[in-house]
Order: sequence, then structure tokens, then C-alpha cells
Amino acid sequence: MIRTAIIGYGNLGKGAEAAVAAAPDMELTAVFTRRNPEALQVQTPCVPVYAYAELAKKAKDIDVVILCGGSATDLPEMTPEVAKLCTVVDSFDTHAHIPQHFTAVDAAAKAGGNIAVISTGWDPGLFSIARLYANIALPSGTDYTFWGRGVSQGHSDAIRRIPGVKDARQYTVPVKEAVDRVRNGENPVLTTRDKHTRECWVVAEEGADLEAIRQAIVTMPNYFDEYDTTVNFISEEELLRDHAGLPHGGSVIRSGVTGWDGEYQDTVEFSLKLDSNPFFTGSVMTACARAAYRLKEKGETGCRTLFDIPPALLSDRSPEDLMAHLL
Repeated sequence: MIRTAIIGYGNLGKGAEAAVAAAPDMELTAVFTRRNPEALQVQTPCVPVYAYAELAKKAKDIDVVILCGGSATDLPEMTPEVAKLCTVVDSFDTHAHIPQHFTAVDAAAKAGGNIAVISTGWDPGLFSIARLYANIALPSGTDYTFWGRGVSQGHSDAIRRIPGVKDARQYTVPVKEAVDRVRNGENPVLTTRDKHTRECWVVAEEGADLEAIRQAIVTMPNYFDEYDTTVNFISEEELLRDHAGLPHGGSVIRSGVTGWDGEYQDTVEFSLKLDSNPFFTGSVMTACARAAYRLKEKGETGCRTLFDIPPALLSDRSPEDLMAHLL
């Protein structure tokens, strides 16, 4: 059994816990938190909860860590920190900063003799693979990615970090006209603003400066500044009543041509519709944790993305079973 630990027990941590419980070759051995460990009640029976500061002392009893922090401020610091101690998987999703995150984590993982798999989940993650395969099949073409309508955990977390914000949900909404043009094979040139809008529902602290919060959101680099963004202030009761779920999804579409003179128009599409973004993401991260453990067992070290991992390493099924039923 692969001895697995989880760091962070928010929505994503709970999703990872459920996925580990369902994996026949993995067991949850510990949960680490920066909150009070005694106040945390996990679902898996008899699993201890430790303070994050205890990780170094427990590392020898852990095969792989699923790191469930946020991309805005947690993972840039925590993933390299953990990679020095353990083999680790994260879901870092700030696309513009993935190369520098990779560099920092790669150095730390090599220093610790560990494997780190970063930016797992569905985008980056499964959508990244879909884009790669579509580019291989249609080298002459154009990529389009549409997210939502759904709650972005990373963007919601980024809003909650703003002073004066008590809670928030952020919905990413595809522009229907843009999606229709792509599916019709028009190959439109679309800006970031053309493809999506962002819809924010924010609970402010009592007495907070609402206009300052609004400006902090709509001007936030890498999150909102390139989109038409609507900020709605609501009560905590309204947020819990109307925005408690965490659905998401989207599509990767590549439109291109084949033939001697490009006479054949082809479209490749990969799509997801998710009832729970964090539970699905946690499931993908758990598969990546299995692969990370296997790479470490082979004596490999350093950072990886899903581009670097053979698909069979992600599955608990044997190569023979995969060949017989999925190939």
C-alpha cells in the first residue's frame, strides 16, 4: 500500500481523501494542517491529524504527499518546502507562472532526492494532455480552451485573500457566441476577453470598503485584469443558499486542417462536466500521487508535469489489463 498524506483539509483536501479511500493500492496515513489539529475531524477512521510543522518528523513514514493548498500564496512556498522532505503532488494552476514554479520545485525535489508532480488536476492537467494530443493530430490548427460555467477554486481563493473579504465564489463563464464560432469551424481570432467573463459573488467584512475590494478584484494580474468581471456583494446567507456547490467543467477544442492542400476541416474536442470541481481534482491528484510514488521507486528525482508521465503509471490496473480493455 502506498502510504499517502494530505496537507490542507479544505474542499480539495476532502476530495483527495475520498479518492485515496477509493484507491485499492493506497492508504491515508496522516493529514497535516496549519489550523489547530485537535479541531479537525477527518472522514477516514483512525487517521491522525498533525500540525504542518510536524511534517519533517513524520516524513520517513510517508511515501507521497498530496498538497492541497491554494496557488495564489500557498503552493509557491509550500511545494518546494515539502519536496525537500517527501515526494509530493500539487495542483498549481496559475498558468503564467508554471515555468518558474517548475524550476523552484525541481531544484528542491532533487536536493531532497524526491519526485514532485506539479500542476495536476484538469486544467492544468487533463486539459493540458488534451491540447498536446490534439496538436499532435492536427499540427496545422488553432487551440481554444473554454472553462465553465463553474466555480474556480483558485480564483475564489484569490478573492478571499483580499483584505475585507469574508468569503467569495468566482464563476468562470464561457462566451456562447465564441464557443459556437469555434465549433462551427470558423477559426476565429479571440482575445482572452472575447472567450470568457468572470462573475464574482463576495461577502464583505462589516465596514469593509466595497469599492476598494472591487478594484482589487478587477485589476488583479493573472486572475481578472484581462476579463470583463462583474463583482456582486451579497450576504453570507445568500452565498450559502445560492452558491454552496462547486461545479465546473469546460472544453478543449482544436480546429485544423489535413490533406495536401488543407482541404479537410477537422475538429478535436475534449470536455468535462463536473458536479464537484475539488472532488474531481482530488481524484486526478491521487492518480498522480500513485505515479509519483512509482517514479520515486525507480530512483528518479526532480519535478514532473503530466506531460512527462506515462499514462499507465497513473492507473492501479496492470499493463495487461489496460491493454486488454482500454487499448
